[in-house]
Amino acid sequence: MTQDPFRLDGKIALITGGNRGIGLAIAQAFGKAGARCMLTSRSRTDGLEELVADSETYAWTEADLTDTAAPGKIVDATTERFGTLDILVNNAGVAANGNFHEFGDEELEYIMGTNFTAPFRVARAAIRPMLDKGAGAIVNIGSISAVVANHPQLQVAYNSSKAAIHQMTKVMAFEYASRGIRVNALAPGYVISDMTAGGIANEEWNRIWTANTPMGRFARPEEMATCAQFLASDAASYVTGAILTADGGYTTH
Repeated sequence: MTQDPFRLDGKIALITGGNRGIGLAIAQAFGKAGARCMLTSRSRTDGLEELVADSETYAWTEADLTDTAAPGKIVDATTERFGTLDILVNNAGVAANGNFHEFGDEELEYIMGTNFTAPFRVARAAIRPMLDKGAGAIVNIGSISAVVANHPQLQVAYNSSKAAIHQMTKVMAFEYASRGIRVNALAPGYVISDMTAGGIANEEWNRIWTANTPMGRFARPEEMATCAQFLASDAASYVTGAILTADGGYTTH
């Protein structure tokens, strides 16, 4: 174990959805901790542009993770740029609201394809170089939505996709524990991000979300990044199959 077990010196990380919000914050935290990071997203943003410009720490590759060829391509891009792969953060995701009985097949396939099938495929591709070296850490970004019915918004497909991520995490952890690979999930509560911006701006939703959170506020992306750093680091060397809930107490009642 390193002198500071939270450090990630010499580690190579692949972070999907790294162009904004939680993904970008995770990339920034990992870089400060000594890791080099390959970020993926469908497009660049101002924050991402600034991060990767003339950088030896960060690189970016465009990827639509619903494309079946994308997982292999982004893993190859990572190993070609940095030589290996030590950490995967499965962060990319989308959300949609709607009544269960009115939720269309096309939207259902989009939510499940992006939030579950794509992370499954990315993990499947990323774990191969980890198996070759007998070490690695995977952090899947789940959600408190995996274990609660959110209120007042209706989002059964999103919740179901995140529940699938939690279960995938546990089964992967069981399967690969003896081969040196740890697999954990981070389950955020309500975090200030583009995904939650509409709800936060909605006076009714904001009031209900805040009232249901004992700490009485929304999380900052940086607060999720430090949780992900813990799970990826040697500080969590005996942690696998865990769902780390970071929700300001939302799921305590």
